Amino acid sequence: MREAMLRWFGHVRRRSLDAPPPELKKQIENKKKRVAGVEETLDDRIGQLPDSLLIQILSLLPTKDAFTTCVLSKRWQYLWTSVDHFIFRCEKESQAENFISFVDYALAHSTCSKIKKFQLNFTYLSQYESPWLPKAVKRKFPISRWLSTAVEKHVEDVVLWSDCSEKDNIDLPQSICICSSLITLYLSCCFFYEKFVIEWKSLKSLKLKYITLDDADIVNILSGSPALETLEFSNVEGFRRLEINSSNLKRLKFKEYWLPNDGDDHSLEIVAPYIQHLEISKNLDDLKCRLVNVASVVHARLTFRITCSEYSSDSCPDDHQVIKTLVQEYFQKLSCATELTIGTWFTEVMLTFEGGLLLPELKCKCLTLDLHITKFYSYGAAILLQASPHVETLNITMATIDLDFSRCKVELGYLAKGGDIHLLSSFGFPNLKNVKVVSSSGTCLQGHLVWDYDELFKLSEFILKNAMGLEKFVLISRRRMCKRCSMNCASQYLFRLAEKLVGCPRSSANSMIICQEGAFHD
Repeated sequence: MREAMLRWFGHVRRRSLDAPPPELKKQIENKKKRVAGVEETLDDRIGQLPDSLLIQILSLLPTKDAFTTCVLSKRWQYLWTSVDHFIFRCEKESQAENFISFVDYALAHSTCSKIKKFQLNFTYLSQYESPWLPKAVKRKFPISRWLSTAVEKHVEDVVLWSDCSEKDNIDLPQSICICSSLITLYLSCCFFYEKFVIEWKSLKSLKLKYITLDDADIVNILSGSPALETLEFSNVEGFRRLEINSSNLKRLKFKEYWLPNDGDDHSLEIVAPYIQHLEISKNLDDLKCRLVNVASVVHARLTFRITCSEYSSDSCPDDHQVIKTLVQEYFQKLSCATELTIGTWFTEVMLTFEGGLLLPELKCKCLTLDLHITKFYSYGAAILLQASPHVETLNITMATIDLDFSRCKVELGYLAKGGDIHLLSSFGFPNLKNVKVVSSSGTCLQGHLVWDYDELFKLSEFILKNAMGLEKFVLISRRRMCKRCSMNCASQYLFRLAEKLVGCPRSSANSMIICQEGAFHD
């Protein structure tokens, strides 16, 4: 029902606010009376809904579209003023001044006592926040003004972002920095004032993207957010130490890091003794990220990549030695986590150690390997499995990627050499019961349909041979056709893999190999 109503509201989207379309106005004003036995129209059903429910539906729309409904009838004329969700976006630079006027009007006519959500894409608006604007410009500091209004109405959820060209960054108004009603906050392309004060007493979730922060800024933010539970960084730069001492903060996500051009210090220390969920992903360049204290982590996702900073230097081998030491430290610090997700880069690093990398015994019961279907990584994945005797569930997600020729010579050398999984000493998986291999939605496997002995088969064969208590080995592919090759390549690949695995020796006589198609989310 709600979806149908949203589609109906969509009829008035993109219409002029000054004059409603005649056919729609006539339809609203001249409804036909219902006749017995005839299905009631959608307009009739919507007309029967109480104002409170209609206001909830309007709150789901961009504010411009919600406002447009005021032309429908007298009943609708003022409904939009009661919404407590505001979603604003300026579509074009040429519309900036009209957009500012509209937001001013919408907020001035709002009758809600409390704003639950204020979402603003401020692309094309940052110039109006400049203190050097000419006096002729009438609408100065609109973002600061709107945020002050939101703060006065005890706003709970704020989203500020831009399409993030250099000219789109703004200084964060002090009013939002001392908003005690905030519960969730997402900031992108914002600058904090020097010596800014943070008073986010109720804030539980904070996401920061495309923002520069130094160590003092981090301390300031954390000390001013005592109730914070989730902290996310994406494409940030500047700070070298992240120390979280609050026992309330349980989730930390760290996605990509920009290294400044000044200085040689490319290190980051994370001290978070109470964090339970840790995620580090994407490209960290040559940032040497160290986990100093993450003793409480139960679920960790490490899918990042660290690159060599000395592509053609004599110190390149030394850089790789530092990376290998880091990898050992990661597994040592996370050895007590019950759920681990490990990315391809870690299986690459394993190849740099002749005879295998000495890892601590991992206590995890659920292990997920994000692997690329290329020809180098089954050996490294097997080493991770050797270190995980307590694993009960193993998930393997597949993707494709080309070899990155911007790698240094040391990396290209050990990746080309690979490793022979059959040279690893025999061992058993006494607790492994379920294995699931999944092809991700963006994976094209056309180039892997013709093969004699690929890496995924070798890894799967290795698991079947050593998993003594295995119950199910499931291979899942998507139902839809691949956009790249216009074939259902994943299904074909996995069915062929299943056929080959059926004939492999198994430690568990009761294990089943199942191949199925399914709709799923990655």
